[in-house]
Amino acid sequence: MKIAKSFLVGWVAGAFLFGSPALQLQAQSVPKRPNILFLFMDDLTWWAIHALGNQEVQTPHIDRLFKEGTIFSNAYIMGAWHGAVCVASRTCLNTGLAVWDAHAAEPRLNQWAREGKFWAQLLHKAGYETYMTGKWHVRANITNVFDHVRHVRPGMPRSVPSAYNRPIEGKPDPWKPWDKSLGGYWQGGTHWSVVTANDACSFLEQAAGKSRPFFLYVAFNAPHDPRQSPKEYVERYSIDKISLPPNFMPEYPYKDAMGCGKSLRDERLAPFPRTPYAIRVHRREYYAIITHADDQIGRILNTLHRLHLEKNTLIIFTADNGLAIGCHGLMGKQSMFEHSVRVPLTLYGPGIPKGKRIDTPVYMQDIMPTTLEWAGVPIPSWVVYRSLMPLIRGERQVQYPTIYAAYRPDRQRMVRQGDYKLIWYPTIDKYLLFDLKHDPWETRDLAGEPSMQSRLHALQQTLRQLEKRYHDPLLQSDQPSQSKSTKRSKPRRQKARSQ
Repeated sequence: MKIAKSFLVGWVAGAFLFGSPALQLQAQSVPKRPNILFLFMDDLTWWAIHALGNQEVQTPHIDRLFKEGTIFSNAYIMGAWHGAVCVASRTCLNTGLAVWDAHAAEPRLNQWAREGKFWAQLLHKAGYETYMTGKWHVRANITNVFDHVRHVRPGMPRSVPSAYNRPIEGKPDPWKPWDKSLGGYWQGGTHWSVVTANDACSFLEQAAGKSRPFFLYVAFNAPHDPRQSPKEYVERYSIDKISLPPNFMPEYPYKDAMGCGKSLRDERLAPFPRTPYAIRVHRREYYAIITHADDQIGRILNTLHRLHLEKNTLIIFTADNGLAIGCHGLMGKQSMFEHSVRVPLTLYGPGIPKGKRIDTPVYMQDIMPTTLEWAGVPIPSWVVYRSLMPLIRGERQVQYPTIYAAYRPDRQRMVRQGDYKLIWYPTIDKYLLFDLKHDPWETRDLAGEPSMQSRLHALQQTLRQLEKRYHDPLLQSDQPSQSKSTKRSKPRRQKARSQ
């Protein structure tokens, strides 16, 4: 089923007939544009949803969105300039800028807000009333970006030393996810996921009586660590029934070269070397906080239905980045592997095909121009991402010829073209090559295979081209490269950081 274009056609026609957005909204002949509900998770990897094939995790409310909406099964982020990957991902999303341009713009983001260039502000100018609750983590004053704001959260809830280097098999575990005395998600007395859902439901009640369409940005901190949830949610999962990932390893041999060594905060959560027991415990807590957040999303969806808003509300569900939790011996999201750079993404609502799956690689940030198209807003020239609607309507088969991603100026690069992915660690000039079709968990490096040398070289050349297109800082360096004509020097290193 193709998305109904009537509200878009009517809206554009109304723009000429009635002038300003305010007058357009009052015109009886112009159909009301869709409300937009954006459900945003933190550190939710693509494989951590039941409807996407993980039979261990319980996510019935999220499953509904994936089963009844259109799934983008290969949605990527563009990487990050430091360990707090969330910052880069959210800055790219809210500005429409590619990763290195977003980094360059970061000191000027408050000026961007004053100029009305953020995602929410573009929708506001088109007549939308905008609401936000939860994690922001963008270097701009959020009260200048949204009309209504409640409970703005930091990059992560405050943690404690006992949450790290655990658990050690055979020894008492000092950490309990349900222990409210540890603070974190429990700070303030009510779990942050519950507070976020409370705010979202309140916003829906507020918006229901208004004629203006709404844009509701609901940003959960879950399932970011410290992964805390009520005891009954943790007890739903038995450690002996939790599987290890197919790419589990005790320690990744290139962890230091890629910038994910023992000094990186995320990697200190579990002991080195990783043990099956520790990874199962961490995954149990990961699943528990996901299920807890899923119940809060169910409350939001029920409120939407009760207020009769569902028929004219387009829902987006996604996450800012993925997470390893034992994959390749890693714990965090600071890698170019699928578990960290690929996220779940579904669109649900009127005119969106039900049960459709689109395997074309896209960027998660494509949802920003997608919503602008829904709202009949021209996509600004600085937005590098592309609307997903042509893919949904079947008008386009390829969104991007190649997906590019990076981590820190000197640490990691990635390109995906078709079924093949190239990963490069510049500081040691190490290339990895994976066939994602036959090896989705990235367990077999093909870079040394004689039959793969032409493909390896072609992807290296493609990476060089994309570095230029996206203003990659490696262009100003002379790091060693198999492309002998390109000189590179080591960029200034940044201190390991994460949230």
